[in-house]
Amino acid sequence: MRTALPFLLLATLGLAACDGGGDPVEQALRETAAANHAARLPEESVSVKPAGSADEAWVAAAIQQNRQAIASAGQVLAATDDPAVRKMAQAAIDARTREINDLQAWTPAARPAA
Repeated sequence: MRTALPFLLLATLGLAACDGGGDPVEQALRETAAANHAARLPEESVSVKPAGSADEAWVAAAIQQNRQAIASAGQVLAATDDPAVRKMAQAAIDARTREINDLQAWTPAARPAA
């Protein structure tokens, strides 16, 4: 999972660079900085305490991964002026926030007792 995030981030930034605008050296520096940041994220931010069921464990892990993706996209927003990259990063934040809300609505604490 730790290797997937830098790859996805680099792929996203790489696609944004396809429009041909900007200095390729600056783009490479931004991509490297983003990948390095993602690689330095604490491993415990991805680890999840054991839950009562496989369903709960999956939901908890999915929420944590979405939070990590939001943090990474926030770093990209802070580091780039490229409108296309900013648009993709903001879209990722919005989508991941909605997914977290959906997952939290499913959690046993949010559901009425049977």
